Amino acid sequence: MSSSDTEHKSHQHAGNRCPVAGKHGFCPPQATDSRSPCPALNTMANHGYINRDGKNISSWSIQRGLKACYGLSTPLALFLTYVGFAMLKRVRPIDLFEIGKHNVIEHNASLVHHDTPEGQEFAPIGIDQGLVDDLMNDVKPEKEGGVNAKSGESLMNAIDVARARIRREKDCKPVDSVHQEIARGEMAIILGVWETSTKDKVGIPAEWMRRWIGHEKLPDDWKPTHKQGLLDTIQRSKAIRTAMEEMRNTEGSSATSPTPSASNSLEKVPSTTPSESARAKL
Repeated sequence: MSSSDTEHKSHQHAGNRCPVAGKHGFCPPQATDSRSPCPALNTMANHGYINRDGKNISSWSIQRGLKACYGLSTPLALFLTYVGFAMLKRVRPIDLFEIGKHNVIEHNASLVHHDTPEGQEFAPIGIDQGLVDDLMNDVKPEKEGGVNAKSGESLMNAIDVARARIRREKDCKPVDSVHQEIARGEMAIILGVWETSTKDKVGIPAEWMRRWIGHEKLPDDWKPTHKQGLLDTIQRSKAIRTAMEEMRNTEGSSATSPTPSASNSLEKVPSTTPSESARAKL
């Protein structure tokens, strides 16, 4: 069945079963499905790695789904799942919309969602495609005359993510240090899961990012190629933070590239300890 049939024929999901898309094919949320502001979890639901209806999802099913969908290591999947449930103060299964409770796991200055309006308990889940375009415009070639950010060959790295995070934190309501770390951790994980390289740059395909964060889909025919671990994710989160600090120090909060020396220093992700990123979430 064509992707357009999958996306437009209205039907109901029962648990992780979809009558249209099959086991792990993409199907967008239907009218009664629950979703969150988290692209990672929504994508898992859209592909049937957790309940497609986004309801009654146990901690066990989330950690299992994180490993199957993204190739996360058992320690990282357990960490993300059980710290997340602890922050939500939940033990029993959840519906995805609960992830959007403002300022618990969810935070202001999302890369593609608007801030939670004053007085609202839950964050908006609608994706602003203009913000997705802005994120793509933050992707810069490693060398002058290198790949274009609009091409399928362009790669996004920690410096590009840092540029985007600075832009959003400047434009949005304040974000506390805990949620800044969560925001960095979200992107650190996917930078590790999809890392690839060209002759000019190491990063993840920008169009994969557009598809994932803008449409909550996995890349076509992609399967995990390695286990993404906890320590590597911590190191990548620290690399994003280091790039942000360098940009702010050199440009007075403007989102421009670090100096060449800073860029070179980020090519090897700096080491850190688990406590420095203990709250990074997917």
